Amino acid sequence: MFIKRLQILFFTVTLLALIILGYNWYKNYQFNTNPLSKEIMQRIHQKELMLKQKAKEYYSINTSIPILISNKMPSRLFGVATTNGKKIAVYLNKKRFQESVDYMIDNVLPHEYAHAIMFKLGFLTNKNGGHTIKWQQICINLGGIKCDRFVNHEDILINKIPGY
Repeated sequence: MFIKRLQILFFTVTLLALIILGYNWYKNYQFNTNPLSKEIMQRIHQKELMLKQKAKEYYSINTSIPILISNKMPSRLFGVATTNGKKIAVYLNKKRFQESVDYMIDNVLPHEYAHAIMFKLGFLTNKNGGHTIKWQQICINLGGIKCDRFVNHEDILINKIPGY
């Protein structure tokens, strides 16, 4: 009798685990094959408007810096600001939105936008990975939450946990 109950319990737990695994696989597949939701895109757009307003207010920059969502970036990157000398763009890693939308919008977007402003102002430098004191001040002026010049990997993990 005890062995029969144990077998039923084992079967139930295994079946539940397979259902959860299948559901997570399906959610991941859906995320990877579809664009970001309208709600997330709206939040990105609202943040972009705020960043543009602050760039105009603090630096008299009144041009649009495109914010592009990429699913082709390496997983280790959250975002990147690029320039070829003429065009400036901010790319955000779509894969990272699956971990924390808030972190990507509130931390990564202002961080990368600050790099784009640096490019716009003509401050092209690789010193400290582009995280100079000038960059830090721009990031703060743009309303960035974490504008540390050096990455604290524990902060990245903690900030992705809702409620922290």
